[in-house]
Amino acid sequence: MVNKLTKDATREQIKAAGLDPHYVSHDRALFYENASGVPWTAAYIQAKGDPIADLYEDIAAEEKARATYQWLIDMTDDVDLQDGLKFLREREIVHSLRFREAVEILKTEQGAKKVF
Repeated sequence: MVNKLTKDATREQIKAAGLDPHYVSHDRALFYENASGVPWTAAYIQAKGDPIADLYEDIAAEEKARATYQWLIDMTDDVDLQDGLKFLREREIVHSLRFREAVEILKTEQGAKKVF
């Protein structure tokens, strides 16, 4: 999607969009960073070691991604781009639902003694 949006952009358009610092360092290549320009790091991954707590972290991450995709959809009028973003948004919704189902299963099985 990023390539689709930037592949034909001139340097002047990239500069006008405020993407010139990224372009200078990375050309049109992907470089994972947040909207403030802070690079992605594995420190963003939260894990407690408790399956229920970890699943709630996963649910929160999926919901944040869903919201981000929705905001991106709202920012463009490119129908093809919207379609791709809608697919990704729906995938986040399904992931969130599956994680929620897993939490409920773990809660009901929490006190059971099982031998594997």
